[in-house]
Amino acid sequence: MALLRIAEVAPLPGHRLRLRLTDGATIERDVGPLLAGPVFDPIREEPQMFARVRIDGGTVSWPNGADLCPDVLIWGGIPPSDPAVRPEYRLSAEGTERASADGARRRSARPRPPRR
Repeated sequence: MALLRIAEVAPLPGHRLRLRLTDGATIERDVGPLLAGPVFDPIREEPQMFARVRIDGGTVSWPNGADLCPDVLIWGGIPPSDPAVRPEYRLSAEGTERASADGARRRSARPRPPRR
């Protein structure tokens, strides 16, 4: 089984990231609590620096060399040993999708078209 990694990243307000994973799923994570230490000071304090996030080797990094562990971003720690377990999927604008214990994905909200 191939490791699940991050294929694309988009910065969101409030130190959140939208991540597209190598399996095609999209998740959102609040990385604010992870931005600790001097290397993260400019990323935490300057929104334009936070917005310069990019993909590097399957995880996210910034131009100053700071990066975050992909397993922490995807799983919140060490990946589960059971390959059927999927990360918790959270999408704000598009709705909410969560993985159930059996690995089946269930959509619990749908996007609404804009009002005219």
